[in-house]
Amino acid sequence: MNPLSEQEIIRREKLGKLREMGIDPYPAALYPVDNTSTSIKADFKEGKQVNVAGRLMSRRIAGAASFAELQDSEGRIQVYFNRDEICPGDDKSQYNDVYKKLLDIGDIIGIEGELFKTQVGEMTIMVKKFTLLTKALKPLPLPKVDAEGKVHDGFVDPEMRYRQRYADLVVNPQVKEVFVKRTKLFNAMRNFFNEREYFEVETPILQPIPGGAAARPFITHHNSLDIPLYMRIANELYLKRLIVGGFDGVYEFSKNFRNEGMDRTHNPEFTAMEIYVAYKDYNWMMDFTERLLEHCAVSVNGKTNSQFGDQTIEWKAPYPRITMRQSIIDFTGFDIDGKSEAELYAFAKAEGIDVDATMGKGKLIDEIFGEKCEGNYIQPTFITDYPKEMSPLCKAHRDNPELTERFELMVCGKEIANAYSELNDPIDQRERFEAQVALADRGDDEAMFIDQDFLRALEYGMPPTSGLGIGMDRLIMFLTNNPSIQEVLFFPQMKPEKKALDLTEDEKTVFDILKKQTEMDLNELKGQVGLSNKKWDKAVKGLNAKKITKVEKTDESLIIKTI
Repeated sequence: MNPLSEQEIIRREKLGKLREMGIDPYPAALYPVDNTSTSIKADFKEGKQVNVAGRLMSRRIAGAASFAELQDSEGRIQVYFNRDEICPGDDKSQYNDVYKKLLDIGDIIGIEGELFKTQVGEMTIMVKKFTLLTKALKPLPLPKVDAEGKVHDGFVDPEMRYRQRYADLVVNPQVKEVFVKRTKLFNAMRNFFNEREYFEVETPILQPIPGGAAARPFITHHNSLDIPLYMRIANELYLKRLIVGGFDGVYEFSKNFRNEGMDRTHNPEFTAMEIYVAYKDYNWMMDFTERLLEHCAVSVNGKTNSQFGDQTIEWKAPYPRITMRQSIIDFTGFDIDGKSEAELYAFAKAEGIDVDATMGKGKLIDEIFGEKCEGNYIQPTFITDYPKEMSPLCKAHRDNPELTERFELMVCGKEIANAYSELNDPIDQRERFEAQVALADRGDDEAMFIDQDFLRALEYGMPPTSGLGIGMDRLIMFLTNNPSIQEVLFFPQMKPEKKALDLTEDEKTVFDILKKQTEMDLNELKGQVGLSNKKWDKAVKGLNAKKITKVEKTDESLIIKTI
């Protein structure tokens, strides 16, 4: 446990004093909230009696009176504490001691009061009674605002914000709006499906075979059955089993897990939506997807377009449709049609694309497209008709058996949706699975397993079906103008938190400046720190000894860098 800061010690002392006064700082009883900051402002009536609750976020005490701000789940409202209103009798301790001395910013309180407007027209609650509901023992990382209105020391460091999302949501209200829109997106999509009488279902997360996608799974072990199990990488094969069983349309919002890299657009745990509809094909699904996403954009933002960086994305249907072959020709001049694995490999190498000998034709084409074409599609664009080697679960194209009836939807250079005319020929499916096993034998750790039970299901007969998968995290990124997936996940996966550094004040001063740049000229840093020679030498030696920094010699000077 890290040592307590001075403020944390003081707050614990106040906690003890509250208890000595007979005040429970964490009462169990219900608090009768009947209004919010938003409802008060929407239906303001002078003299109206209200009960509200929230966090104390700021206050200005002037003797026997004080203005403060209360923040609830919907926003902030001004409250006015007057000693004689709160304490009409001789005992003024509730105001003088509890409010002025024992409450802190961040404490959660309940307020009974009366509405009025100040001389400048500010809607305000006159506090008649307040109740401490939760004593905060840790100060909030609130930004400071100077006399000119400039904000300093904002809680903006991404790693701190993601690790302490609870604090982030309190002090950065715009963050909450992203997650409100995320829920609107899920509700909009769910309503769109339900209106068409498709059924929401649930499928297993722990699976004996990780199927439905080409990805590296997480592996666990079931002690009672003494068998390995895999965390779900996709729910496709289970949803298709339900189509075999007689459902005409099923969908699921699933948590999927892939034991792969982490970056600004990938998290090892992510949310996907997959829907399967019987008696449809991928042409129908393109039309369906356009209508779905236009509906979602309007539901989330109230309009058919959204801003993403410098780009305005237009979600209104229809979207352009381009074959993968034509896309590669457009951006490279190379025609993949009829090319052998050796020819594809040679072209990729010549173009400087990172490929290796374990990759088959499908993986090579995928790498070429990803490196040379994908990033060029900013507006929603369907890329269609993928080579057969890239799509083990997809039906062969009706006009060209070397291709499949598949599309991916590209937006801002990223894939957000993937759909097929689903393969329902059990013999063809078995051959495709066996081809995947051959790739696995060559070292492809993302090749699919053979799922014998799924093949058995297909042998009972699956009607012609089209399926669609959408990456929900990536979609909400585009709808809320967030370039990082971590911004749209409440609790993204993080590296293990480093233990708090036990530094002297002088070491902290040096490190706080250095960590902003990670590497600096030693003399330049010394000039910025402003310590005496003796304190400077001791601080740098201390940081080096703790393996936090190291000093290196270059041709021109000495530099200091973080480790």
